[in-house]
Amino acid sequence: MVTMAEVAERAGVTKQSVSNVLAGKSVRPETAAKVNAAIEELGYKPNLLARSLRTGTTMTFGLFVPSVADPFYSSVVEEVENVLVRHGYNLLLATTRHDPEYARAHLENLTARAVDALLVAGDAGVVQQLPLLAAAQFPVGLFAWEVDPPQSLPVVSIDYEAAGFLAGRHLRDLGHRKVAVVASLPFHAPRVAGLRRAFAADGLDIDDSMVFTPASDDASAGFAAASAALAADPGLTAIFATRDVLALGALDAVARTGRRVPEDVSVVGFDDLALVGHSEPALTTVAFPTREMAQQAVELLLRAVDAGKPPTNAISLLRPSLTVRASSGPPPSA
Repeated sequence: MVTMAEVAERAGVTKQSVSNVLAGKSVRPETAAKVNAAIEELGYKPNLLARSLRTGTTMTFGLFVPSVADPFYSSVVEEVENVLVRHGYNLLLATTRHDPEYARAHLENLTARAVDALLVAGDAGVVQQLPLLAAAQFPVGLFAWEVDPPQSLPVVSIDYEAAGFLAGRHLRDLGHRKVAVVASLPFHAPRVAGLRRAFAADGLDIDDSMVFTPASDDASAGFAAASAALAADPGLTAIFATRDVLALGALDAVARTGRRVPEDVSVVGFDDLALVGHSEPALTTVAFPTREMAQQAVELLLRAVDAGKPPTNAISLLRPSLTVRASSGPPPSA
């Protein structure tokens, strides 16, 4: 079994330098390169049990997500795990299922398991447990939090209102004036507000009667809500869905009426899931910087673990972007 001392000898550095690189601490880039090259060459594997005994940590982070069946949150799990593995940590995953009591039970069990830190992705079903999260005996961070970010815990997210504005400005600039919204309210209210702000810049308004709330966050619910929108106003020329999975349902709903996307009705989504680039047509969508968010959130908690104190209660909002594909174009009359 290769030891840390052997890695240090091969890299020509001290054993402490190897330890610092493995812990993710700041070292000179050339030192990190030498250590990583030696680790790769020798096939070194850290002794996590020994490290845990030495540092008094579990080398495990908890992650709460609403559901791993949701493509967005499954991508979050992968990105968070990628960062943790690079730092030698394990991942303990729990789903909240949008259920406050289920989330509470998980939180109580997690406290008993004594993880080093907890990252909570999404706010649905967790808002009611903020007092418990704030009182946890380990660092806690909030990820992709949309509604009323608390001041008691650090948040790494995006500006959802600005993201909705990007979608609205895109449709407005294409010339659309009759737009329907398929939105999971009240949780996605900032996205809808951003869309409305974009149209308000031209003195236009999206009537409440053209905002449809799906029964759930899946393609079949998106299909039903978009079908209701198309029936309510046969003259509408665009649909904005606050989730990509809802937008995929909207694509099917438009096709079912015999209309074409985007020649007759444009469809814009939100998330930029990997699969929507291969939909028919490929979906225009607002993109999350998921990788950067995961990196920033995990490193924030790692610094808190290393310092032995709670992380700074700051809100970090990363910038969303618009990925324009084939599902959006000018309205028929343009």
